[in-house]
Amino acid sequence: MNEPSFRHAGPAALAQALQASRVDTLATLAAFEAALPDLTVPPHADLNPPRWELGHIHWFAQHWLARNPERARGPWADPLAPRRAALAPDDDALFDSSRVLHDTRWQLTLPRLDELRAMLAQGLDRTLALLHDTVPDPVSSDASLYFHRLVLAHEDMHHEAALYMAQALGVPVADARWQPQALTASRELIAFEAGSFDLGWTGPGFAFDNELGAHRVDLPATAIDSRALTWAEYLPFVEAGGHAPPRYLRLQGDQWQQQRGGHWQPLDTRLPACHLSALEAQAWCAWAGRRLPSEAEWERAALQAGDRFAWGAVWEWTASAFEPYPGFKPHPYLDYSMPWFGSRRVLRGASFGTQPRMHDVRYRNFYPSGRNDIFAGFRTCTI
Repeated sequence: MNEPSFRHAGPAALAQALQASRVDTLATLAAFEAALPDLTVPPHADLNPPRWELGHIHWFAQHWLARNPERARGPWADPLAPRRAALAPDDDALFDSSRVLHDTRWQLTLPRLDELRAMLAQGLDRTLALLHDTVPDPVSSDASLYFHRLVLAHEDMHHEAALYMAQALGVPVADARWQPQALTASRELIAFEAGSFDLGWTGPGFAFDNELGAHRVDLPATAIDSRALTWAEYLPFVEAGGHAPPRYLRLQGDQWQQQRGGHWQPLDTRLPACHLSALEAQAWCAWAGRRLPSEAEWERAALQAGDRFAWGAVWEWTASAFEPYPGFKPHPYLDYSMPWFGSRRVLRGASFGTQPRMHDVRYRNFYPSGRNDIFAGFRTCTI
């Protein structure tokens, strides 16, 4: 987590990060090409066709930057302002995720891979040129750089999605940055007294709309785990008949094995328990006499406990439903938060597949409680 956050990055740092993000996107694409030469992926509710993913990354950047006449207004831009012409006439019809329903993406006639590569390269050149010509307003530089930061975050999010799609399809990704690391520190309790806490984003810099609306909440006294659970701490629950073996794990004789990149290998039980749903996390808590922390309890601990509170190994399920903070106002990317309020669960932290520049204690990730393909685990609190 030593890489500076994208949220405060100026033009030079943003240009560097945008290019680095594209390098990672293309490197992961190369892994898919090696394993799936035709890039054919069967229809699945949690996946997208890889070529559609590439086209959507290109489309998103162009829609909010080069084609957006109100990009300098940042979060106050009119999302429905007429757009300039796309690089290709059918970009909107193919890659606008608001218009192209998920289940129809497998029936689309998508550009060839070489065409997509060219589109991505041309689009990135346009993005960098616009960034070079952007003179941040000394009063509202966050507005003038807002969409460049959003585009960077979007590609970084899709890169992590590509990593868990690779795991789902048995595609090996050789880059050592995207591998889980053993948690060797003991799991201790960090005690907090009852008190109030200001939840939410404050201050300058980029913020997602669902993070804004900082407000005071009252929290009970509790003690929270200093780190996420490891397999050594989770698997006794499975062995006791509490739940079926998690995704990508199997028991061979008396040894647990883990599937990574399509191959089974001995499981290092010091690794963070991963690919767990919120339902599995809750079941472990019921078995162990613990509970999941609320997102406010998680955020308080991350901000107040310092290095004692280790995070970033896996996304961590919380007990909190994904809901708007008080006074919520949607940002121009209307589909980011609003459609999912009330139907998803909040996860906090980051995972081994998350770009370090995306790590932030106030970031709210959100997925349905039953999802177990993402790089998610959990930590617990005393009841």
